[in-house]
Amino acid sequence: MKLNLNIKKAGLLVLGVVAGSVVFAQKTDPKGNALVKESTKKDTVNTLNAQQKTSASIADGVSASVLGIRGRIIDVETMKPIAGVSVSLSDNSKVTSTNANGEFIIPVAKKGDYKIVSSYLGYNKEVTPVVLEAKNWETVSVVLVSESSTLDEVVVTRRRVQASEFALLEERKNSNLFVEKIGAQELSRKGVSDAAGAVSQLSGVSRQEGSTQVYVRGLGDRYISTSLNGLPIPASDPNLKNIALDIFTTDVVDYIGVDKSYNAPLSGDFGGASVNIGSKDFKGDRLFEVSVGSSVNTNALQQWNNFYLQDGPNFFGYSDYKAPADVEGSYHFKNGWDPKKKTLLPMNFGIKAGDSFKVGSEGRMSLFAMMDFANGYNIREGVNSSFSAQGAPLKSLSQSQQSYTANTTGMLNANYQINPKHKLTYNFMYVNAGNQYRDVFTGYIRDAGVDAENYRGTINRSTFSSTQLFINQLLGKHTLTDKIELDWGVAYNNVKGDMPDRLQSMHSETIDGDHYFIRVNAGDNHRYSHFLKENELAANIATSYKLGDNRGKLTVGYSGKKKELSFNVMQLNFNILDGQQNTTKIDPSNLDQYLGASGYGSFYNLIGLAGNAFQYYNGDQDIHAGFATMDYKLTDRLTGVLGVRYENIKQYVDFYSIEYSRDKSTLTKNGLLPSLNLKYELNANNNLRLGASKTYTLPQFKERALFSYDDVTQRFFGNPHLYASDNYNVDLKWEMFPREGELYSVTGFGKYIENPINEIVVSSTSNDISYANTGDKGYVYGIELEAKKYLLNLTNDKLSIGFNTAVMKTDQKFNPNKVLTETDGLINIDPTNMSSKFTGASDFIVNADLSYLKSFDANRNLSATILYNYYSDKLNAIGTGGRGNLMDKGLGTLDFVLKSKVTKHLGVDLAARNILNPSFERWQQNETPVKVMSYKRGASFSLGVNYKF
Repeated sequence: MKLNLNIKKAGLLVLGVVAGSVVFAQKTDPKGNALVKESTKKDTVNTLNAQQKTSASIADGVSASVLGIRGRIIDVETMKPIAGVSVSLSDNSKVTSTNANGEFIIPVAKKGDYKIVSSYLGYNKEVTPVVLEAKNWETVSVVLVSESSTLDEVVVTRRRVQASEFALLEERKNSNLFVEKIGAQELSRKGVSDAAGAVSQLSGVSRQEGSTQVYVRGLGDRYISTSLNGLPIPASDPNLKNIALDIFTTDVVDYIGVDKSYNAPLSGDFGGASVNIGSKDFKGDRLFEVSVGSSVNTNALQQWNNFYLQDGPNFFGYSDYKAPADVEGSYHFKNGWDPKKKTLLPMNFGIKAGDSFKVGSEGRMSLFAMMDFANGYNIREGVNSSFSAQGAPLKSLSQSQQSYTANTTGMLNANYQINPKHKLTYNFMYVNAGNQYRDVFTGYIRDAGVDAENYRGTINRSTFSSTQLFINQLLGKHTLTDKIELDWGVAYNNVKGDMPDRLQSMHSETIDGDHYFIRVNAGDNHRYSHFLKENELAANIATSYKLGDNRGKLTVGYSGKKKELSFNVMQLNFNILDGQQNTTKIDPSNLDQYLGASGYGSFYNLIGLAGNAFQYYNGDQDIHAGFATMDYKLTDRLTGVLGVRYENIKQYVDFYSIEYSRDKSTLTKNGLLPSLNLKYELNANNNLRLGASKTYTLPQFKERALFSYDDVTQRFFGNPHLYASDNYNVDLKWEMFPREGELYSVTGFGKYIENPINEIVVSSTSNDISYANTGDKGYVYGIELEAKKYLLNLTNDKLSIGFNTAVMKTDQKFNPNKVLTETDGLINIDPTNMSSKFTGASDFIVNADLSYLKSFDANRNLSATILYNYYSDKLNAIGTGGRGNLMDKGLGTLDFVLKSKVTKHLGVDLAARNILNPSFERWQQNETPVKVMSYKRGASFSLGVNYKF
């Protein structure tokens, strides 16, 4: 942190009073950022001198023989005491914090010279020298200057990183709520590239292998909500509630917070956690930075010259795909069936720019913009099979997958500090994420008559999906009076989640090498497209009123969200003509010859138009909520936050398919959601916390639309009878902050879920999948441990260790009769076991890191970090019809990240990911378990260079 003060009228800024003496700071900076009135120094001196007379009261009851330093800390602008300021001796041997009156006491062993360090989030750190000589107690008064100050005649240039690890731990310590955040500084040290990776570094969180989903305390996508700067973000995948967190690169992230304990300002659709991404909030001098780099995967290197992807999408992840207007008469697609060979060019590049400048006599504008692009190539090979309840193979296939991801992100942040009491912020973000997958499955397919001895079956599937997200936010913070503050925000978001062209073909190969089309089911050979559009308007407003002498705060507010969604599907099923299916040899490398426009009527007819060709559903969701919280310091050590939220929810969906005809469904709910958070300060460094709340979990549009959706090997349909489940949550936490940057904590948690919702196989000849409130109850309970410790903490050499783990148990009971009754006979389930874990839940999760930082001088440093992550066996899918559950075996990953600041301007980053390259395995838990999936992701190595001008 660096503080520059530019005195334009020979004015002086009072920084503090030390032992009765006034201390001034006079520094010059040609830029300057804020001004201090001449009267400020006189007012501040008079106030501090008056406080000197009363500050002795804080030592009442202390033995006269005890040596020590006592004092009071206030804000230079408001002249009000600041509670929760961290106060310590400069060697960190004594650490305490201020009480509600801004007072503190630090006992010392002997008389002499000392330095008192005062620090608080959002304020400049202050170091105050104290000489303890003539008497046992010396009195110190300190004034802190806000980092966002715009005081007449003095300009403050800020260098402090608000999202530093120290600052976020300090915020966590002083907060009256359960707060867990990981900031930009820690993300950089650990080499985390996206928000999904960031969240998975926190205790009790794991990622789903091969998916964008994260699980918090054993609860997945359904039980999590995602927001940006406190305002909701729409999803881009019709199968998911939340947007994929990995599309948010850490370049746009200031911090990521995870609320695992509920409080009333949060959305009531809360089960496992609420994830909030804090976007970059630029402060400081002019910035211009460019970066370039590359990342390669070892699996991709092995097939560098043999990489094939779907025709159509370009290098940057965009496609101009258009479906033909008349598929029957003049069937023609721009994209062909045959994949094209690709030249691999792994790369990433980015540009960041920012500046701040004065506006008028009191205001300041900060602007920040960034754009980056990153891509990645990957290959995985392994097995992908399915088995009956008796362990007989239904499909026994080898899978080869080649994939390419391209992510483009742009952001603009405008921060206007109108004056010390009013601030406006505008955020714009654009993300395009393109994902291509080419899968080839070969081997035994029972239902196709392929035995892998005389015939080998092959399923070819090429998929391209695209997400385009636009976010617009306007936020305001206002201090209306000394007691009243107003915060508000509005957002308009738009997302398009498209799968413009998915192609699937099936053929067999004889022992002589001849190839023939396979067509057993209507959709064996098809082209599929879906288009998701979602518009969302959201608003938050909250006003708070300070009670008494800073002992409490009353907050009331409103949250609203209006969402409109449309989802359209077109699937064209190719009916291979009888005369062509078994007698005509085909060239599998030239499928356009048979399934392109020239093959219409000769090799196939389209039958999709009479089946699932055109379907849609449209959804509207309106949520209006009012909330109130009372934050009150009940005693000097005990603080309570009592909250209540009322939500009025209406979710409407209309749908159409030829199979189920046209219909509509409406879900309404009125939720009264109480919450309580208690914090007891055992001493200056130890907190004990309790949280309890009631929340709910809302089903998604697709889950309530009686509408069929075909995935790779499964068919899904919705349940219009689905309804929300209710959740009861409790958390108990002890945390200790022994020194700056260090933490120990233990958390016990429990959740009771009424009428839990599950995705489950329906009893039918086709084994379709649907959604249902599968039982009366379920529960989750466990314990989390967390530690951050310096093993070496010298001026230029620091060695730290971080560790967190979660041990948990989840359980739910199934009730087939309940499902059959509540769905009017639509859904009949036959679970193999009448109870199970929640899907995605691991009994044991570990995250650990070891970091070394070496500082050579002010401009050169080196950091090295080793990271290890592990999750134990987790449930992938609930077994039905006698078949066992699908379980993913436990998996551990090891990463290494090296970052170096070579000069003041030049930085170099090096990372090695998934070094151990373990095998991912999924097993079906029959009487004799059978392996249904296995592959290795390969290790990845990346190199990056950044230059600041």
